[in-house]
Amino acid sequence: MCNRYRIEVEFDELWHAARPHCDMTNRANPTTEVFPDKPGPVIRNTAEGERELVNLTWGMPSPPFVTKGKPDYGVTNIRNVDSPHWRRWLAPQYRCIVPWTAFCEYGDTKPKKTARWFALDKSEPLAFFAGIWTPWKGERGSMKNPRGGDHELFGFLTCNANEIVKPIHPKAMPVILTEPAEIELWLTAEWKDAKQLQRPISAESMTLLPLEGAQQELVI
Repeated sequence: MCNRYRIEVEFDELWHAARPHCDMTNRANPTTEVFPDKPGPVIRNTAEGERELVNLTWGMPSPPFVTKGKPDYGVTNIRNVDSPHWRRWLAPQYRCIVPWTAFCEYGDTKPKKTARWFALDKSEPLAFFAGIWTPWKGERGSMKNPRGGDHELFGFLTCNANEIVKPIHPKAMPVILTEPAEIELWLTAEWKDAKQLQRPISAESMTLLPLEGAQQELVI
């Protein structure tokens, strides 16, 4: 699953592409690398029927049988949208789009796994993941460093891997939105229509970035 991605874009470009009505980030340049249980920018619907750019914590609430009363690290990627746990957050008021320019999967190399990065092309243009979000009250983090209180959380949907991602991560890839019509459909349509977007983007629309510089990073 995708548990690491980056966004390298100027604020004005993101604002123009996503067209939110309100900015809760104080025009901060959304250039960052995002990890689980850390903040990342999203564009979400508001109760007033508008859209806002805001920083939320990556990782939706885990099912109770997973946490067993311990602090929740969150679920970053959502696949089984038929599960009652996820169905409550599929209405338009809980949908969001997550900006990205490259996402990471780890190749099963020896003796250590290799971080491989995917983008729409080598210039790493802006695109969006199809996301969901929710307010949540409880303890986040770890037993050693719990963070109690009120939180606002997000995650994004996954689907079957396409032919670009499959050799590195055969099980799944993020649901990617690139066209304004797809973004509008995701943020506004009834679920019976929006769910059609839970499909892999064509392999011709993506690239595996070469192993250069920081992309040669290895992990255990």
